[in-house]
Amino acid sequence: MAIDGFEPRIAGFLCNWCSYAGADLAGTSRMSYPSNIRIIRVPCSGRVDPLFVVKAFQQGADGVLVAGCHLGDCHYNEGNFYSRRRFALLAPFLDYLGIQKERFRLEWVSASEGRKFSDVVSSFTSDLKKLGPRSILSPGGRE
Repeated sequence: MAIDGFEPRIAGFLCNWCSYAGADLAGTSRMSYPSNIRIIRVPCSGRVDPLFVVKAFQQGADGVLVAGCHLGDCHYNEGNFYSRRRFALLAPFLDYLGIQKERFRLEWVSASEGRKFSDVVSSFTSDLKKLGPRSILSPGGRE
């Protein structure tokens, strides 16, 4: 159930070569998507340290999106494979911190997929609205 008037804050770590270019294509093509995302441009999704994700939540983000090149299309050959492995290991840690797994999303968006970027941000925003604001919990998920 969505909370009236709640607008989630999303931190988006986007790969310079694909996902950022996809976001740029969405913008230049005038595809609409919610303005809830704050984009942080990174050289590669493989360069996003899991601590960046935790820090974003610590700083008040309701959701975090990491977007990179499709597997096999990385500008740096295998950075997105490292990213996929890192964030698979991060999920249980987020649960330990009391952050629902639905508040984190890893997506593959190429430079030509402006529509996909728009859809990802729209659906993620919608999902976060249903979850409501993130409450600050102590480790283990207990208040």
